[in-house]
Amino acid sequence: MKFRRINKGTAVFAVVAALSLIISAFNLTQAASGARRKAEFRPEKKADKLFFFSKKTDLPKGAYIAKLHIRGVISELNNTYSQKWILDTISNLRDDPNNKGILLFIDSPGGGVYESDEVYLALESYKKQTERPVYAYFASIAASGGYYIGCASDYIMANRNTLTGSIGVIAGQFTDLSQLMEKWGIKTTVIHSGRNKTLGNLSEPITPEQRDIMQSISDECYGQFTDIVAESRSLSKEAVYEIADGRIYTARQALENGLIDAIGSFDDLSDAMDRREFDFAGYEVTDLFYQREETLYDLIMGAARKLQRQAEFPGCLPDAVRSVIEPEMSFPAYYYDSAHPY
Repeated sequence: MKFRRINKGTAVFAVVAALSLIISAFNLTQAASGARRKAEFRPEKKADKLFFFSKKTDLPKGAYIAKLHIRGVISELNNTYSQKWILDTISNLRDDPNNKGILLFIDSPGGGVYESDEVYLALESYKKQTERPVYAYFASIAASGGYYIGCASDYIMANRNTLTGSIGVIAGQFTDLSQLMEKWGIKTTVIHSGRNKTLGNLSEPITPEQRDIMQSISDECYGQFTDIVAESRSLSKEAVYEIADGRIYTARQALENGLIDAIGSFDDLSDAMDRREFDFAGYEVTDLFYQREETLYDLIMGAARKLQRQAEFPGCLPDAVRSVIEPEMSFPAYYYDSAHPY
């Protein structure tokens, strides 16, 4: 008897679909109590309002402070972050006379050089054109590109358990398989013009010249990053170079190094902004954050992730399934994407 080879993607989807059915059945048994819990939810502050936005942003009618969430990996688009939505929202806030300022809520390990700098410049433009304050709160992690964006704020407060900093740049990672290919008799030929056009090709080692090319890009991005840190934090370039070796810092270490202004809760930051900028005017705080419209695939992946978290033995899922449902990046990173040169 012969068995047909099953496509890996099809197998992964089938496994995940089966898992989603199991978790969905589990969720149905808790639907009534879950609905009751949702109905009982109230914001911590009565003045706060919670808005969910995807394609369109409907801003409040009265005076308000915008709590703008920067969540997840900073890229063009993913489940928790949309570059277009962030930029459009900042633009809308700039043009809205009811808006009195921005409270950034940053919970991000970082992301692309291009995207991070775009948001930073948009916030700088907002401040210049409106003369309104921008304050930043660092949640569990605000590193690399997340810290870069935070530098656009007038005042930074971090949670006492925050990890931040990671001031550095990743300009590329190259893998050379040429010796392995030679061992197995595999040959590739790339027809190209320009000796560095095939930079990063798996079938050939990187040359000293190509290494210098990528290092120059990394150094230039690093120089831009450190310049912004020095200017925004009123530090000398020498002082920034001493702490900007790519490492992450705890909140207390960041405070000692001058990377943040204070440690506290988000309510502490809100109160500080109220006191320092508005003489206790007491504007309401409105949450603005991107929420992607879910597809069937998203629902299946979400169910699989939930099962992964609830599983008594997390390793019980096949590696192929885990590689699909686990986050793409959970570590601090500020990287140069050759598709989007800054």
